[in-house]
Amino acid sequence: MSDEENEEGTQLINNSSLNLLIKVSSSLVVLLSLLIISLWAVYQTADVTFGGPPSSLELWEDEYREMTGLDRVDGFEGLGVKICIVDTGIDMSHPDLEDANIIGWNDLVSGSDSPYDDEGHGTAMAGIIASKGGLNGVSPKADLIIAKAISDDGSGTDSIIADAVDWCVDGGADIISLSLGGSQGFGSGFFTTDQLEDSVQSAIDLGVYVVAAAGNDGEDDDGDVESPGSVEDVICVGAVTRTSSIWSGSSEGDNNGRLWPNPILPRQDPDKKPEIVAPGHEVPILMARSTGSGTWWGWSSGTSAATAWVSGSIAIFLEANPEMKRDGSQGGVSAISNLKMMMSQNSEMKNDQEDHDDHYGYGLLRIDILINESQNTSSESVLPDVSFSQLGDINDKYVQEVQATRRMMASVPPDNSTKETE
Repeated sequence: MSDEENEEGTQLINNSSLNLLIKVSSSLVVLLSLLIISLWAVYQTADVTFGGPPSSLELWEDEYREMTGLDRVDGFEGLGVKICIVDTGIDMSHPDLEDANIIGWNDLVSGSDSPYDDEGHGTAMAGIIASKGGLNGVSPKADLIIAKAISDDGSGTDSIIADAVDWCVDGGADIISLSLGGSQGFGSGFFTTDQLEDSVQSAIDLGVYVVAAAGNDGEDDDGDVESPGSVEDVICVGAVTRTSSIWSGSSEGDNNGRLWPNPILPRQDPDKKPEIVAPGHEVPILMARSTGSGTWWGWSSGTSAATAWVSGSIAIFLEANPEMKRDGSQGGVSAISNLKMMMSQNSEMKNDQEDHDDHYGYGLLRIDILINESQNTSSESVLPDVSFSQLGDINDKYVQEVQATRRMMASVPPDNSTKETE
């Protein structure tokens, strides 16, 4: 065979190899494209989740858990405690809510028998309380009762929300979480003409812990917290950032009393408003499908988030102290007053704070200190029918020991605090 024939044979082999390589590569590209399309289709139709929340959200969640003492509470996740969330509903298709224990649902807006959330706010609040997976809620084993009383535009009427509160009570709720607020009824503090405030007071009279948002008008404050957070025995919640500083939008309480434009009596301890502050700036939340965000996780700022955080924390407290539940041996209005007094004496005050502050309340929620105090005092039978003077003895015995420490801690930002998101 001549050299020319050898060259032609070699070229033919090379061409064949190149053609084979092109065909194999083309097939792989086609298969890869089909795989990508298939994965996208599965993602869209089968509720399959890929990945998880951004690391920044996980970091922020860890910082808030550390700041409120949640990471120092072992063995309590809200088991056996019923929390009724009055909001826009809940998106049960969210992967972090697959294990949530929903024991009641009532749609007071459209009458649907199946849970849904056409606005997203309710899912975000439910996630702060009970999510498990990508993000982890404060009390993931609590029983959830969901009342949809807010429509898809984020608004609701006093009458519908009041009916929702009444339904929560009838459903056996231990805690009612109200991440909402509005104008106070005329005469609030003397008497009330407000249907929602009446329903809230009736719930409290039956031993239900009602937690409500202080409001988000801090940068243009009208002078007091919103209703129903303004009701005397409600636990009203303001918001702080990850550095324990008051969030700029958190509403201020008017605790000195006024006659105009709406009469308010001077408030006394432990009912000065707001009572407590909790995480409320860039709080990691669950995103409902209805938001159209294209992601399951995000963040939110406001006293709504802080309210949900406190509601979940009270569930942990009640799991640790079941006698103070609504149907417990020491439950009732006195139990609510006792918890509020304990909060006023066992919260983390800001630097140089000596007593209640109209923005910062009695301090930052510290669920670890609160539970430790309850465990210390329960062995001495202090909680049953405890009076304000007796609670002063608790302060002398325990609170004075931690006061200097918690004031110092409140002024020190976390080392890994992240820059504020624009």
